[in-house]
Amino acid sequence: MYKEHKIGVVVPAYNEEALIGETLANIPDYVDRIYVVDDGSKDKTSEIVEEFMKRDSRITLIKHETNQGVGKSIIDGYKEALKGDIDIVAVMAGDNQMDPTYLPNLLDPIVEGKANYTKGNRLLGPEYVRNMPKFRYIGNMILTFLTKIASGYWHLMDPQNGYTAISKNALEKINLDSVYHWYGYPNDLLVKLNVYGFRVLDVPIPAKYGNERSKIKYTKYVINVSWLLLKDFFWRLKEKYLFYNFHPLVFFYVFGILFLLAGAGGVLFTFYQKFILHHNVFFFMMTLSLVVFGIGLTMFLFAMLFDMEEERRNYQNQMGGEHENIH
Repeated sequence: MYKEHKIGVVVPAYNEEALIGETLANIPDYVDRIYVVDDGSKDKTSEIVEEFMKRDSRITLIKHETNQGVGKSIIDGYKEALKGDIDIVAVMAGDNQMDPTYLPNLLDPIVEGKANYTKGNRLLGPEYVRNMPKFRYIGNMILTFLTKIASGYWHLMDPQNGYTAISKNALEKINLDSVYHWYGYPNDLLVKLNVYGFRVLDVPIPAKYGNERSKIKYTKYVINVSWLLLKDFFWRLKEKYLFYNFHPLVFFYVFGILFLLAGAGGVLFTFYQKFILHHNVFFFMMTLSLVVFGIGLTMFLFAMLFDMEEERRNYQNQMGGEHENIH
């Protein structure tokens, strides 16, 4: 137990026989329950976990017959935690990449009623940026920006960080079955949390590197998650600003996007007319297209400002509420 709160930790694992033992051995004593989810491993991950279960009664092992994705593993761990009386559930990957000494930093904001969901942020550490390959760093920044737009959490960074903690109240309200099953899971979950108005907080946690090897194919990952975030963006607008609480910013977003596409299309069509068909319409068409594009950009930027203000207002309103609503 940690500060009068029962703590659970979900440990997703796939082919982690080399590191799962070290991961479990390092989980702090104040953690009440440990939910290891073996996502169809082909090595001895489960056997090692079962050996640990003989001397650590906190551990529950959940086995997937086939690989179903890290998101599905975490979701199944969450569901198992909800069956008990756990107050806060953290996620610590089975590759020993998440330093347990920083777990209190994730738990404290939830315990103190400042957040419903906390996540690590590695981007504040210069050593993380230095050690990251340039292409991966660019991909991370692209996904960070897209996640800000899609989720409405404009203050967050490093959305791919899987070191997280969530309150029982948030878990009970989110439709866990609708959350994305694969590596875009944390980005998708942020969108769901925003629609329900939950408070999310970034916690600076330095990157920890060891003997683990990433299983992510990064080019495919960036493309897939970008497409997921585009769909999530429109879903959030529909759910939050049309169904739950109408806000005109949805029209600024929609018409802004339409004008941006029309303006960009007009520019391309003008170049086609001028340089392929050799029609003398360049000045008029280009001017009109740029005006339309400028209107779209202005509307989109205003929508972003409205969205940021809505997040700030909701946060201030919730901070005035009672802390027990967090848990």
